[in-house]
This record gives sequence, structure tokens and C-alpha cells, in this order.
Amino acid sequence: MVVGRPDTDQPVDRLTAPPVVRSRLRRVRPVDALVVAGYLGLAVLLTGDQWRRPERLFHQAGDQMLFEWMLARAARAVTAGENPLYSTALNAPDGVNLMANTSVLGLGVPLTPVTLLFGAQAAFLVAVVACLAGTATAWYALLARRLVRSRAAAAVGGLFCGFAPGMVSQAGAHLHMAAQFLVPVILGLVFRPATDRVRRDGTLLGLAVAYQVFLGEEVLVFLALAAGVFAGAYALADRAAARRLTPAVLRRLGVGALVAGVLLAYPLWFQFRGPSHYTGMPFFAEGYRLDVASFTAAARQSVAGDDRHSGLLSPNPTEQNSFFGPFLPLLALLVVVRLWRRPLVRALAVCGLLLALLSLGTTIVVNRHDTGLPGPYRLIAGVPLLDLVVPARFALVCVPVLGVLLALALDRVRHRSARTWAPWAGAVAAALLPLVPTPIRTVPVVPVPAFVADGGWRAYVPPGRTLVPVPPVTGAAKSPATFWSARTGLAFDAPGGYFIGPRSGDDPTARWGAPDRPTSLLLRRAAETGQVPPVGDAERRQAVADLRHWRAAVLVQAGSLPGDPVRATVDALIGPGRDVPGAHIWDVRPLLG
Repeated sequence: MVVGRPDTDQPVDRLTAPPVVRSRLRRVRPVDALVVAGYLGLAVLLTGDQWRRPERLFHQAGDQMLFEWMLARAARAVTAGENPLYSTALNAPDGVNLMANTSVLGLGVPLTPVTLLFGAQAAFLVAVVACLAGTATAWYALLARRLVRSRAAAAVGGLFCGFAPGMVSQAGAHLHMAAQFLVPVILGLVFRPATDRVRRDGTLLGLAVAYQVFLGEEVLVFLALAAGVFAGAYALADRAAARRLTPAVLRRLGVGALVAGVLLAYPLWFQFRGPSHYTGMPFFAEGYRLDVASFTAAARQSVAGDDRHSGLLSPNPTEQNSFFGPFLPLLALLVVVRLWRRPLVRALAVCGLLLALLSLGTTIVVNRHDTGLPGPYRLIAGVPLLDLVVPARFALVCVPVLGVLLALALDRVRHRSARTWAPWAGAVAAALLPLVPTPIRTVPVVPVPAFVADGGWRAYVPPGRTLVPVPPVTGAAKSPATFWSARTGLAFDAPGGYFIGPRSGDDPTARWGAPDRPTSLLLRRAAETGQVPPVGDAERRQAVADLRHWRAAVLVQAGSLPGDPVRATVDALIGPGRDVPGAHIWDVRPLLG
């Protein structure tokens, strides 16, 4: 392995090369500020529709409601000194194990000032911008410091890593998947080419891993698997580097594991054994797999995409993780062939290909046709932790793999003649232009009733009692309790909510939302069928028992009309209510005593 400055024909992988003086690389330049400003501007542009029209939410509105609530809850934990891992503000009186849900404390805690000053919606939008631009910036920094000499090449690679179709589709709904700005940091620490400062690097690694847990554990699982595959492939490609670096890498990992283990021992115990913990997943995770044809298709949130075709090739609009267009996979293949001598490229190719295959699930689907051929995912489907992740998200690992390959390709020809450079630049442009992201789509939502938003409920709900949205349970991703609570800063406790919890106190099997109560099921049936179900004395007695369990003080239905079947059902159960601004309410304090 050549030590020192590489030439354009025989590049050295600075990821693993012995350290050289890099003061030039470490100096912040004006171009760096311009690149980061460009990333920020693009992220703001993609979220612009909601900045302009705050009465709307991103297309997966239920997911945004959940993360707004999580950000509001984190701010509440900071200001009130409450347990950040658990809350009874939803699913009252039993509560929610937040550590076992996507609580994104790593975003919510630092965004507390934004949440308190401007509300949960603004905090959510700032978080989306920070995740997209932050991930792009972190990859740009790693590329510029370790892997390429050209700032332009690093900028293109970082741009793709932060704003690839899969990242944009996730950002509109899943903050925990879009928050990948620590991934390059962790990789840079693990694969640092120097063999000194093991304790320092290991400590920083442990801190970064612990923080990533509070951003998104699923990303960390993918990162660990991808890093292991990459390291194994690189060791086979460059045995000399592997012999030199393995002792230091293992020591760093050991120190990092010790630091992270100490910091995460209690949170992880709370997640898996604490109150309201659950086992398994509330949905069939293996059903979320990717179609082989999706790897050459255009995503919905791109200039070349369309709703119909992309929708047929993905589990849902937020899981379009593999939509790399018709030209980028071909360009990546060409780059791998041209740069095959480099161990880094070989390792990237193996890692990207394997994770792409894992995203196909247990059987291979090609253009919506299930071939019945077994997929590699079958080999790991029962592995602890890996059995809890969504197979379709394995393809997100391909995003940085492709981003690094793009940067390497552009860097390779930076000093070549125009005859050599122009075709490469043109090929990269042709591959990326169809993937240019479009603003994240928004949908209208029913606003929070003025009775709730303006605090009119306070005259009805004494300490220790709850406000009950009607109907209390409306499906996995439709929860007025979550939305109203988030937009009011968790000002009241409510039953129901959008979260994952156990089926009951005796059954830890995972389910969406609160355990069913007879009255909530009755009201949900009325909402779904549009018919008033039969109501007798038994149903009325059960309603009183359920209201006591919820510690209800007032029931609130938004946008209610006199002929509404849900309203009529509640009237039949507990008597007529009355209209208030934007809602209809039932004061149940006299009924419950």
C-alpha cells in the first residue's frame, strides 16, 4: 500500500491508509460554507409547502402527529423534570413506554427551545431540515477529509447521501430513519486509519453510538450490519491493511462498547423489561419488502416519478428506499468495474449488493410478480433485533454506498482532460437529474378544535382526570388524542393514542395503540360503518365502567354534526352533550361522581 499523497492513477484509500499530514483538508474553506448552505436551502425548499401552509401536514399525517407529540414530550421532560422514557399523557391511565417507541430524544431534547417558543409543528420541520442537511453535511465532511481530494466530488456525494429518494421519502414521516448524521461520524471513528488514541476514539465512538440510540435504533442496527460486511470484504481485499488495523479497531470497539453499555444499560432495560414493554411487532414486518424493479424506477418524490408506478413497486410512499432511477445503477456498475483495483470499491460493492438483496425479503418479487425464489433475508429473519426491522429499509444502506462511489468517480477524473472529464460529468448528471427531489407532499388535516386549542377544556378537567377524544380509538395512524396533545404541549392526559404497546397487562404481544375497551370499539364501529349500533342498559353500564377506567372528565368530538352516528351513539350511552367552538362535548363528571 502506497503511503503519502496518491496520484490520480493509483489512488490510496485514505479510509485505511497510514495517517499523513492533512492540514489542508482540515481547514474550513469558503466553499465548505457554501456547500452546507446549499444543503440547508434544499432541505428548507423540500419542506416549504408546510412552512407556507401550517394547516397541512406531510402526506403520512399520522406519523407526523406521532413525532410532533414525541418532540413536545421531550420538551416537557426537560422543563418539568419528568421521566423521558415513559409518559401517561397518552394511553391514560396505563401510559406508554417511550423508549420502546420512536421517541427521538436525540432530536427532541436539543430542540426544546424551538418547541417551547414556536410549537411542535415548527420543531418537527426544523428536525426534518436538520436530518436531511445534517446527514448530507456529515457525509461531505467524511468524504472531503478521508476519501476524495475534490470538494466538488465530496459535495455531490454528500448531496446524494442526504437527499436520495429514500431519504426524502423517509423524512416526511420517519424522523428516526432520516436522522443519519451520526452514521459517518461512527464510521469515521471505527475505521480511523491511525492506530493511536485508542481510548479517545473509543470513548467518542461509545458516545456517538449511545446518542444514535436516542435518534433511531433501527439505523444503528443497519449500520452495525453494514459495517461488519464492509470490514470483512475489505479485509479479504487488502489483507495487509487488515493485519495492521484490526488490533486498533478491536480495541476502539471494546472501549466504545464499554462506554455505550454503561450509558445505555438502564434505557435498554427500560425498553425491553420496563413498564408497558412489548414483544415482537404489531405488523408483519416481512411483508414490507422491495420489488427488484424498484431499483431502476423513479420515486414519487422526484422529478421523474409518478404516483401510480412508484406506488405499485413499494410497500407504501415512505418506503421508496430503492428508487435509484434507470441510470444510476448502471453508472455504479461502471464505476465499480473501472475502480475494481481499489479495496474500498470492492468492499462497497459487496456491502451494497448484499444489503440490496436483503431488502427483497423472504421471496423475490419482480415487477409485482412473486417468483417464489427464496431471498437472502430468510437467512437472518429469525436473528434477534434483525427480526424487528423492516426488510425494505436495508436498501437505505445502498444510499451512502452509491454516494461514495459517485464521489470517487468524480474525484478520479478531476485533473483529466476535458475529453475524459466531460463524459464522466455528463454520466453523473444523467444519473442524478431524474432523482432530483420534489417538495414533500402535504395533505389537509382536521384542525384542533378551538375548545381544545384555546384551553376551554380546563374548566372541565380537574387534576387526575382526562380529556377523552371521540372516538377514543380510531385506527393505528388516526389519533386525535396524539394530535391535540402535541399541539397543546401535552397540556392534558388522554386515553388512546398512536404508539406501540402490549395487548394487555398480561399479554406483552405488540399492538398498535391502546388495548381495546368495549365502548371504544362500539364508537369505532359507528365511525367506520356510519350506523348507530344497538345501545341498551348493558352498553350504558359498560360505558360508565370504561369512562371510570379512563378517569374521564369530558368527552370531545371535533367537527360534530347533529346527524353524526358517533355523536348519536354517545348520546344513547350517556345522554346528550352540547356544542362548543369547533366541537361537541359531554361533561361526564356528574355521571362518574
